[in-house]
Amino acid sequence: MTELRLTFCALVLAALCSCVSTSGPRGETQYLEAFHPSAVPTSALYNQDLDSYWDGDGMSGPPSVTIDLSDQKAYFYKGGQLAGVSALSTGDEKHPTITGNFKIIQKNQWHKSNLYGDFVDAYGNVVVANIDVTKDKPPPGTRFEGSKMHYFMRFHGGTGMHEGFLPGYPASHGCVRMPGRMAAIFYNNVEVGTPVTVRP
Repeated sequence: MTELRLTFCALVLAALCSCVSTSGPRGETQYLEAFHPSAVPTSALYNQDLDSYWDGDGMSGPPSVTIDLSDQKAYFYKGGQLAGVSALSTGDEKHPTITGNFKIIQKNQWHKSNLYGDFVDAYGNVVVANIDVTKDKPPPGTRFEGSKMHYFMRFHGGTGMHEGFLPGYPASHGCVRMPGRMAAIFYNNVEVGTPVTVRP
């Protein structure tokens, strides 16, 4: 019986260890994965989203977005009526998301970061992960591959809403990360000129 318990415990530990991400896969940098240095997430908790929803397909009226930094949610309105809510991960303490009143100034479905990403080899394999081009130099034979920021909705400078991983706390370099499904919905329902309010 004791041997059976030990075998079971070993299988459980092996399964748990296989869920821990030890290195980012090709093209998914720590910038996107947003691992807190002291808390590497497991697949059971990682990018969990229980708050987002969309009811806006049958609604009409001009769109607007309110981003609330305190509750880490974005509220989408059509004609002043709430159409949907998205969970977020906004800027961390060193890179806070700017507050104020803005408008969407650019949409780019397949946007990539020009600052954060990886150095990759000729085959696209990550050689050095999680780099900042303003600080890090590429090793010989590598090139910079920017982090994917799909469904990018720029509203101020380099800041915008886009698809990204949500660790459950503010973890970005200032942008507003959203689950992929919600980023696509928001992207398809905003236009250049859509008002965006970011409140503390």
